[in-house]
Amino acid sequence: MSGTGQDRQGRTTTAPATGVPPTKAARHAAIARVLAREPVRSQGELAAALAAEGLQVTQATLSRDLVELRAVRIRAADGTLAYALPGEGGDRTPQIEDVEQLAARLARLCAELLVTAEASANLVVLRTPPGAAQFLASAIDHSVMPGVLGTIAGDDTVLVISSEPDGGQAVAQRFLDLAAGREDPRDQKDET
Repeated sequence: MSGTGQDRQGRTTTAPATGVPPTKAARHAAIARVLAREPVRSQGELAAALAAEGLQVTQATLSRDLVELRAVRIRAADGTLAYALPGEGGDRTPQIEDVEQLAARLARLCAELLVTAEASANLVVLRTPPGAAQFLASAIDHSVMPGVLGTIAGDDTVLVISSEPDGGQAVAQRFLDLAAGREDPRDQKDET
């Protein structure tokens, strides 16, 4: 729930309902999320998308953020120029990933890396081979899987937090289905 108040100068302020703090790191994460989700052709479009998420940013700040994130404009699938961020891991080539690519990547990694998936309340514990947990967690965090708030990874264990208080079992089953090649991670099933 958003709230209103006043800052020290007496100006009316509105707190976003998103739970996003007004920090540079949170702003950078929001920019990366927007650029991964949709083609953004201008700083004005990006500012509007961030505003829709509850983040107000000036053009000067946005310009600095894009430089710090090493964003570049590349040709999108439709032929227009759009902002993109460098890829993660070994391939740092800027890319515009689409939903299908993210879904296919998560399904492939689950099939290759998932050893077990167990749930309790809204928590899911995923086991991987040693050294693979952070790689799988990153794929989950960047994926389009509904009902996942986020992950914490160790060496061979990923803790996945479900957005539903009792959603852990459904999320664990989705991971098991992905590993078996039975489900598309974009499918949103109402398990209640």
